[in-house]
Amino acid sequence: MKIHTLKPAAGSTKNNKRIGRGQGSGRGGTSTKGHKGAQSRSGYSMKMGFEGGQMPLQRRVPKFGFKNRFRVEYKGVNLDTLQRLSEKLKKDKIDVQVLIDNGVIGKSDLVKILGRGEVTKKLDITAHAFSASAAEAIEKSGGTITRL
Repeated sequence: MKIHTLKPAAGSTKNNKRIGRGQGSGRGGTSTKGHKGAQSRSGYSMKMGFEGGQMPLQRRVPKFGFKNRFRVEYKGVNLDTLQRLSEKLKKDKIDVQVLIDNGVIGKSDLVKILGRGEVTKKLDITAHAFSASAAEAIEKSGGTITRL
């Protein structure tokens, strides 16, 4: 086998239609665009979502709901996750950077500590928000919470 003998598999490549290259090509004249009308002219572009005069999908489907532009989205992290992480790292201080470094949250996420699970040892936790049950469980075990 030599480089100059290599070819793609049979049927895997197709030649492009060569449009507007004279009558002999079979695609000269109107160049497959038919006669007159907007679609035969240069510069024509169909409106986004146009369905040939039929009512377009974005107008057929009703609008509903409300999106609050000022909503603050938190990434929830449960107590059992924090407990597992502290045992793995042998740390009793857990902050946002520790969670980012261990792949629990993304670097632009805001963190809310949630109350699922138990805390068996004293943990000092720093986060953006805490649920009432999580704050109570952490303080009950002798730990401290710090809101950012």
